[in-house]
Amino acid sequence: MSLKNILSGTGVAIITPFAKDGSIDFPALGKVIDFIIEGGINYIVSLGTTGETPVLDVEEKKAILNYTFDKVNNRVPIVVGVGGNNTQAVIAEMQQLPLEKAVAILSASPNYNKPSQDGIFLHYKTIAEKAPKPIILYNVPGRTGRNVSATTITKLAHEVENIIGIKEATDNMQQCMEILRDRPKDFLIVSGDDALSCSQIALGMDGVISVAANCFPTQFSTMVNLARENKFEAARAIHYKLLKGYDLLFAENNPAGVKAFLFEQGLIQNELRLPLTPVSEGLHQQIKIYLQNLS
Repeated sequence: MSLKNILSGTGVAIITPFAKDGSIDFPALGKVIDFIIEGGINYIVSLGTTGETPVLDVEEKKAILNYTFDKVNNRVPIVVGVGGNNTQAVIAEMQQLPLEKAVAILSASPNYNKPSQDGIFLHYKTIAEKAPKPIILYNVPGRTGRNVSATTITKLAHEVENIIGIKEATDNMQQCMEILRDRPKDFLIVSGDDALSCSQIALGMDGVISVAANCFPTQFSTMVNLARENKFEAARAIHYKLLKGYDLLFAENNPAGVKAFLFEQGLIQNELRLPLTPVSEGLHQQIKIYLQNLS
């Protein structure tokens, strides 16, 4: 089976729970893992941006991965996030992390230093040639400050064998359609925007790597499955029920929003590492009310 088939549907960019003292809360991580798998998600993305990777050191990342592999116990596939704006450092981290049980690596495009499209192409080509697992591109211009163009994405898809897909987190639907039109047959394309995922699946995307599925796994994965089966009337009904939830998740910060939801669901402590802080009291109250009314 191709990775396109294995990684279609709902992936979850899983959070990293912290204890009151700032350490990693592994029992809470286990609760979240069970919650999302039992909710029907298709795979987990560990150490994505939602997992607060900028504030984790390499030893903590290793511990999270080893725990996650053991806890998941082959129930669903696991993708591992390894990205950054220093190409050689990304390669070095890939070689340090325990990736044997991962099916692929999700790698965000370089942030802050704003390389040209040629620079982005060569960055990905270089890490793909050294990577121990297939690479999924991650285009998230809202965080990185630089869009990866449709031309660059399709060039990478056709010319670099070890690049097998993309998480596309732009609201530029024209770009999404161009990538879908020009991709190789077995190239995975998933949404990186919960609120747009239903419409992007309608365009032909294979699924989504979701933040919302941390806290709404059953509803969200059901919506994705319905959309992938072209049952859009039923999918839209769930989508519109969750639409306010998406707004609340991202109103102030990700993952502060999703951690507030998971705290109210009794799964984690509402703890983040600086420079991130919990959501404001007013937003937290809105989250609490929304959950009480969600059926």
